[in-house]
Amino acid sequence: MRHLEFFSAVAGELSFTRAADRLTIAQSAVSAGIRSLESELGVELFDRSRRQIRLTTTGEVLLPRVRDALDAVNEVRDAAQETTRAITGSIVIGLMTSVTLVNVPRLLGLFRAGHPGVGVRLRAARRGSAGLVDELVSGELDLAFLALSGPAPTALLAVPIASSPMVLVVPKGHRLAQAQAVELGDLVPEEFIDLPPGYASRRIVDDAFTAAGLERRVMIEVSDIGTAAEYVSNGLGVALLPEFTAQDALGVHRLPVANLPNFTVYLAASRKRRASAAVRAFVELALAADEAQGSPAAHPSSLRPRERPGSRY
Repeated sequence: MRHLEFFSAVAGELSFTRAADRLTIAQSAVSAGIRSLESELGVELFDRSRRQIRLTTTGEVLLPRVRDALDAVNEVRDAAQETTRAITGSIVIGLMTSVTLVNVPRLLGLFRAGHPGVGVRLRAARRGSAGLVDELVSGELDLAFLALSGPAPTALLAVPIASSPMVLVVPKGHRLAQAQAVELGDLVPEEFIDLPPGYASRRIVDDAFTAAGLERRVMIEVSDIGTAAEYVSNGLGVALLPEFTAQDALGVHRLPVANLPNFTVYLAASRKRRASAAVRAFVELALAADEAQGSPAAHPSSLRPRERPGSRY
Protein backbone atom coordinates (compact mmCIF):
# COMPACT_ATOMS: atom_id res chain seq x y z
CA MET A 1 0.00 0.00 0.00
CA ARG A 2 2.88 2.35 0.72
CA HIS A 3 4.21 1.78 -2.79
CA LEU A 4 0.79 2.59 -4.21
CA GLU A 5 0.88 5.86 -2.27
CA PHE A 6 4.28 6.57 -3.83
CA PHE A 7 2.87 5.88 -7.30
CA SER A 8 -0.11 8.18 -6.74
CA ALA A 9 2.14 11.00 -5.49
CA VAL A 10 4.65 10.72 -8.35
CA ALA A 11 1.82 10.54 -10.89
CA GLY A 12 0.34 13.71 -9.42
CA GLU A 13 3.61 15.63 -9.39
CA LEU A 14 5.33 14.03 -12.42
CA SER A 15 8.50 14.43 -10.39
CA PHE A 16 10.19 12.11 -7.93
CA THR A 17 11.67 15.10 -6.09
CA ARG A 18 8.36 16.91 -5.61
CA ALA A 19 6.61 13.66 -4.69
CA ALA A 20 9.24 13.00 -2.01
CA ASP A 21 8.75 16.51 -0.63
CA ARG A 22 4.99 15.98 -0.61
CA LEU A 23 5.38 12.65 1.22
CA THR A 24 8.12 14.07 3.50
CA ILE A 25 10.49 11.18 2.80
CA ALA A 26 13.78 10.78 0.93
CA GLN A 27 13.67 10.77 -2.86
CA SER A 28 15.68 7.56 -2.90
CA ALA A 29 12.93 5.82 -0.91
CA VAL A 30 10.29 6.94 -3.42
CA SER A 31 12.41 5.81 -6.38
CA ALA A 32 13.10 2.45 -4.77
CA GLY A 33 9.42 2.00 -3.94
CA ILE A 34 8.36 2.70 -7.53
CA ARG A 35 10.97 0.28 -8.89
CA SER A 36 9.75 -2.37 -6.46
CA LEU A 37 6.13 -1.81 -7.49
CA GLU A 38 7.00 -2.01 -11.18
CA SER A 39 8.93 -5.22 -10.57
CA GLU A 40 6.05 -6.75 -8.63
CA LEU A 41 3.48 -5.82 -11.28
CA GLY A 42 5.76 -6.65 -14.20
CA VAL A 43 5.10 -3.35 -15.98
CA GLU A 44 6.65 0.08 -16.38
CA LEU A 45 4.55 2.80 -14.79
CA PHE A 46 6.62 5.83 -15.87
CA ASP A 47 8.48 6.78 -19.02
CA ARG A 48 11.84 8.08 -17.77
CA SER A 49 13.41 8.60 -21.20
CA ARG A 50 12.74 12.34 -21.26
CA ARG A 51 13.73 15.25 -19.08
CA GLN A 52 10.34 15.19 -17.37
CA ILE A 53 8.89 11.79 -16.54
CA ARG A 54 5.49 10.81 -17.89
CA LEU A 55 3.01 8.07 -17.13
CA THR A 56 3.11 5.14 -19.50
CA THR A 57 -0.14 3.97 -21.07
CA THR A 58 -0.27 1.26 -18.40
CA GLY A 59 0.34 3.84 -15.68
CA GLU A 60 -2.53 5.98 -16.95
CA VAL A 61 -4.86 2.96 -16.86
CA LEU A 62 -3.80 1.96 -13.35
CA LEU A 63 -3.78 5.43 -11.72
CA PRO A 64 -7.56 5.82 -11.09
CA ARG A 65 -7.75 2.24 -9.83
CA VAL A 66 -4.84 2.79 -7.46
CA ARG A 67 -6.51 5.90 -6.06
CA ASP A 68 -9.76 3.96 -5.62
CA ALA A 69 -7.79 1.29 -3.74
CA LEU A 70 -6.22 3.88 -1.45
CA ASP A 71 -9.68 5.34 -0.75
CA ALA A 72 -10.93 1.83 0.09
CA VAL A 73 -8.09 1.34 2.57
CA ASN A 74 -8.99 4.65 4.20
CA GLU A 75 -12.58 3.41 4.51
CA VAL A 76 -11.36 0.31 6.36
CA ARG A 77 -9.29 2.54 8.65
CA ASP A 78 -12.29 4.77 9.32
CA ALA A 79 -14.48 1.80 10.20
CA ALA A 80 -11.87 0.52 12.64
CA GLN A 81 -11.51 3.94 14.22
CA GLU A 82 -15.25 4.19 14.84
CA THR A 83 -14.70 1.92 17.84
CA THR A 84 -12.11 4.24 19.38
CA ARG A 85 -13.40 7.63 18.16
CA ALA A 86 -9.79 8.51 17.27
CA ILE A 87 -9.18 9.85 13.76
CA THR A 88 -5.92 9.27 11.93
CA GLY A 89 -4.81 9.43 8.32
CA SER A 90 -3.91 12.39 6.14
CA ILE A 91 -5.50 15.16 4.09
CA VAL A 92 -4.14 17.04 1.09
CA ILE A 93 -5.66 20.53 0.78
CA GLY A 94 -5.19 22.90 -2.14
CA LEU A 95 -5.31 26.66 -1.72
CA MET A 96 -4.75 29.88 -3.62
CA THR A 97 -1.62 31.93 -3.09
CA SER A 98 -2.16 35.25 -1.23
CA VAL A 99 -5.93 34.75 -0.85
CA THR A 100 -6.47 35.56 2.82
CA LEU A 101 -10.27 35.66 2.97
CA VAL A 102 -10.17 32.35 4.85
CA ASN A 103 -7.81 32.11 7.83
CA VAL A 104 -6.34 28.75 6.87
CA PRO A 105 -3.53 28.78 9.49
CA ARG A 106 -6.11 29.27 12.25
CA LEU A 107 -8.26 26.44 10.88
CA LEU A 108 -5.25 24.14 10.71
CA GLY A 109 -4.26 25.02 14.27
CA LEU A 110 -7.74 24.22 15.56
CA PHE A 111 -7.83 21.01 13.53
CA ARG A 112 -4.41 19.88 14.77
CA ALA A 113 -5.47 20.50 18.38
CA GLY A 114 -8.60 18.39 17.94
CA HIS A 115 -7.13 15.67 15.74
CA PRO A 116 -3.40 15.32 16.41
CA GLY A 117 -3.29 11.97 14.63
CA VAL A 118 -4.14 13.46 11.21
CA GLY A 119 -1.41 14.74 8.94
CA VAL A 120 -2.31 17.73 6.74
CA ARG A 121 -0.39 18.71 3.61
CA LEU A 122 -1.01 21.98 1.78
CA ARG A 123 -0.50 22.48 -1.93
CA ALA A 124 -0.50 25.92 -3.53
CA ALA A 125 -2.36 26.31 -6.81
CA ARG A 126 0.01 26.10 -9.74
CA ARG A 127 -2.58 27.03 -12.39
CA GLY A 128 -5.07 29.02 -10.37
CA SER A 129 -8.46 27.70 -9.36
CA ALA A 130 -8.78 25.85 -12.68
CA GLY A 131 -5.78 23.76 -11.68
CA LEU A 132 -7.27 23.07 -8.24
CA VAL A 133 -10.48 21.84 -9.88
CA ASP A 134 -8.48 19.43 -12.05
CA GLU A 135 -6.53 18.14 -9.05
CA LEU A 136 -9.71 17.54 -7.06
CA VAL A 137 -11.25 15.59 -9.93
CA SER A 138 -8.10 13.52 -10.49
CA GLY A 139 -7.86 12.66 -6.79
CA GLU A 140 -4.60 14.50 -6.11
CA LEU A 141 -6.40 16.73 -3.59
CA ASP A 142 -8.96 15.82 -0.95
CA LEU A 143 -10.22 19.39 -0.48
CA ALA A 144 -9.49 22.81 -1.89
CA PHE A 145 -10.17 26.43 -1.08
CA LEU A 146 -10.81 27.87 -4.53
CA ALA A 147 -12.72 30.61 -6.32
CA LEU A 148 -15.23 30.12 -9.12
CA SER A 149 -16.84 32.26 -11.78
CA GLY A 150 -20.37 31.00 -12.24
CA PRO A 151 -21.78 27.66 -11.04
CA ALA A 152 -19.49 24.97 -9.65
CA PRO A 153 -18.44 22.25 -12.12
CA THR A 154 -20.72 19.22 -11.96
CA ALA A 155 -17.79 17.06 -10.83
CA LEU A 156 -17.49 19.06 -7.60
CA LEU A 157 -19.44 19.72 -4.45
CA ALA A 158 -18.66 23.25 -3.30
CA VAL A 159 -19.93 25.62 -0.63
CA PRO A 160 -19.21 29.39 -0.51
CA ILE A 161 -17.50 30.43 2.69
CA ALA A 162 -16.14 33.96 2.08
CA SER A 163 -16.37 36.71 -0.53
CA SER A 164 -14.97 40.11 -1.43
CA PRO A 165 -16.28 42.69 -3.92
CA MET A 166 -14.27 43.26 -7.08
CA VAL A 167 -12.98 46.83 -7.36
CA LEU A 168 -11.09 48.92 -9.86
CA VAL A 169 -7.60 49.79 -8.64
CA VAL A 170 -6.04 52.88 -10.27
CA PRO A 171 -2.93 54.92 -9.44
CA LYS A 172 -3.30 58.31 -7.79
CA GLY A 173 -3.76 61.00 -10.41
CA HIS A 174 -5.57 58.67 -12.79
CA ARG A 175 -8.45 60.17 -14.78
CA LEU A 176 -10.94 57.98 -12.88
CA ALA A 177 -9.40 58.35 -9.42
CA GLN A 178 -12.13 60.65 -8.13
CA ALA A 179 -15.10 58.87 -9.72
CA GLN A 180 -17.87 57.65 -7.43
CA ALA A 181 -18.46 54.49 -9.48
CA VAL A 182 -17.27 53.07 -12.78
CA GLU A 183 -18.93 51.22 -15.66
CA LEU A 184 -17.06 48.56 -17.63
CA GLY A 185 -17.42 50.71 -20.76
CA ASP A 186 -15.33 53.42 -19.06
CA LEU A 187 -12.37 51.03 -18.94
CA VAL A 188 -12.01 50.02 -22.59
CA PRO A 189 -9.13 52.48 -23.28
CA GLU A 190 -7.12 51.23 -20.28
CA GLU A 191 -4.15 48.86 -20.11
CA PHE A 192 -4.74 46.13 -17.54
CA ILE A 193 -2.69 44.19 -15.05
CA ASP A 194 -4.25 40.79 -14.34
CA LEU A 195 -3.60 37.18 -13.50
CA PRO A 196 -3.14 34.54 -16.22
CA PRO A 197 -6.13 32.62 -17.64
CA GLY A 198 -7.23 29.87 -15.25
CA TYR A 199 -7.28 32.15 -12.21
CA ALA A 200 -10.77 32.92 -10.92
CA SER A 201 -10.45 36.70 -10.69
CA ARG A 202 -9.29 36.79 -14.33
CA ARG A 203 -12.26 34.64 -15.36
CA ILE A 204 -14.71 36.87 -13.49
CA VAL A 205 -13.45 39.95 -15.33
CA ASP A 206 -13.15 38.25 -18.73
CA ASP A 207 -16.71 36.92 -18.44
CA ALA A 208 -18.05 40.35 -17.46
CA PHE A 209 -16.41 42.07 -20.43
CA THR A 210 -17.60 39.34 -22.80
CA ALA A 211 -21.17 39.62 -21.49
CA ALA A 212 -21.03 43.38 -22.05
CA GLY A 213 -19.71 42.93 -25.60
CA LEU A 214 -16.48 44.75 -24.72
CA GLU A 215 -12.79 44.02 -25.20
CA ARG A 216 -9.86 44.97 -23.00
CA ARG A 217 -6.08 44.86 -23.21
CA VAL A 218 -4.15 42.86 -20.60
CA MET A 219 -0.57 44.09 -20.81
CA ILE A 220 0.98 42.49 -17.70
CA GLU A 221 0.15 39.11 -16.17
CA VAL A 222 1.23 38.30 -12.62
CA SER A 223 0.91 34.89 -10.96
CA ASP A 224 0.42 36.20 -7.40
CA ILE A 225 -2.78 38.14 -6.84
CA GLY A 226 -1.23 39.79 -3.78
CA THR A 227 1.29 41.71 -5.91
CA ALA A 228 -1.02 43.05 -8.64
CA ALA A 229 -1.82 46.33 -6.83
CA GLU A 230 1.90 47.14 -6.59
CA TYR A 231 2.12 47.21 -10.38
CA VAL A 232 -0.80 49.66 -10.41
CA SER A 233 0.82 51.94 -7.84
CA ASN A 234 3.89 52.15 -10.08
CA GLY A 235 1.84 53.44 -13.00
CA LEU A 236 1.94 50.30 -15.14
CA GLY A 237 -1.81 50.03 -15.67
CA VAL A 238 -5.09 49.50 -13.85
CA ALA A 239 -6.51 46.31 -12.36
CA LEU A 240 -9.85 44.79 -11.43
CA LEU A 241 -9.16 42.87 -8.23
CA PRO A 242 -10.87 41.52 -5.13
CA GLU A 243 -10.93 44.42 -2.68
CA PHE A 244 -9.00 42.57 0.05
CA THR A 245 -5.91 42.32 -2.19
CA ALA A 246 -5.57 46.10 -2.45
CA GLN A 247 -6.58 47.24 1.04
CA ASP A 248 -3.00 47.93 2.15
CA ALA A 249 -1.65 49.11 -1.21
CA LEU A 250 -0.11 52.59 -1.21
CA GLY A 251 -0.54 55.14 -3.96
CA VAL A 252 -3.77 53.74 -5.38
CA HIS A 253 -7.51 54.41 -5.32
CA ARG A 254 -10.13 51.66 -5.11
CA LEU A 255 -13.42 52.24 -6.94
CA PRO A 256 -16.66 50.21 -7.11
CA VAL A 257 -17.52 48.79 -10.52
CA ALA A 258 -21.03 48.10 -11.79
CA ASN A 259 -22.04 44.65 -13.04
CA LEU A 260 -19.03 42.79 -11.68
CA PRO A 261 -19.70 39.74 -9.46
CA ASN A 262 -17.97 39.26 -6.13
CA PHE A 263 -14.85 37.15 -5.76
CA THR A 264 -16.08 34.17 -3.71
CA VAL A 265 -14.00 31.47 -2.02
CA TYR A 266 -15.49 27.97 -1.86
CA LEU A 267 -14.54 24.87 0.06
CA ALA A 268 -14.75 22.12 -2.57
CA ALA A 269 -14.39 18.36 -2.89
CA SER A 270 -14.79 15.82 -5.66
CA ARG A 271 -18.32 14.52 -6.03
CA LYS A 272 -17.07 11.02 -6.87
CA ARG A 273 -14.50 10.38 -4.15
CA ARG A 274 -15.48 8.99 -0.79
CA ALA A 275 -14.61 11.38 2.04
CA SER A 276 -12.46 9.90 4.81
CA ALA A 277 -13.22 10.54 8.47
CA ALA A 278 -10.34 13.02 8.55
CA VAL A 279 -11.73 14.97 5.58
CA ARG A 280 -15.23 15.00 7.07
CA ALA A 281 -13.86 16.29 10.38
CA PHE A 282 -12.01 19.14 8.63
CA VAL A 283 -15.09 20.13 6.64
CA GLU A 284 -17.20 20.16 9.81
CA LEU A 285 -14.66 22.46 11.49
CA ALA A 286 -14.40 24.80 8.49
CA LEU A 287 -18.16 25.16 8.10
CA ALA A 288 -18.64 25.66 11.83
CA ALA A 289 -16.00 28.40 11.83
CA ASP A 290 -17.72 30.07 8.87
CA GLU A 291 -21.12 29.97 10.59
CA ALA A 292 -19.60 31.41 13.75
CA GLN A 293 -18.48 34.42 11.69
CA GLY A 294 -22.05 34.98 10.53
CA SER A 295 -21.65 34.14 6.87
CA PRO A 296 -24.90 34.89 5.03
CA ALA A 297 -24.47 31.95 2.66
CA ALA A 298 -26.54 28.88 3.41
CA HIS A 299 -24.46 25.71 3.42
CA PRO A 300 -25.88 22.87 1.34
CA SER A 301 -26.26 19.74 3.40
CA SER A 302 -24.49 17.70 0.71
CA LEU A 303 -21.11 19.12 1.77
CA ARG A 304 -21.62 18.74 5.50
CA PRO A 305 -20.10 15.49 6.81
CA ARG A 306 -22.40 12.68 7.86
CA GLU A 307 -21.83 10.33 10.75
CA ARG A 308 -21.74 6.94 9.08
CA PRO A 309 -18.25 5.99 7.89
CA GLY A 310 -19.30 5.11 4.34
CA SER A 311 -20.87 8.48 3.60
CA ARG A 312 -19.93 10.79 0.75
CA TYR A 313 -20.16 14.56 0.54
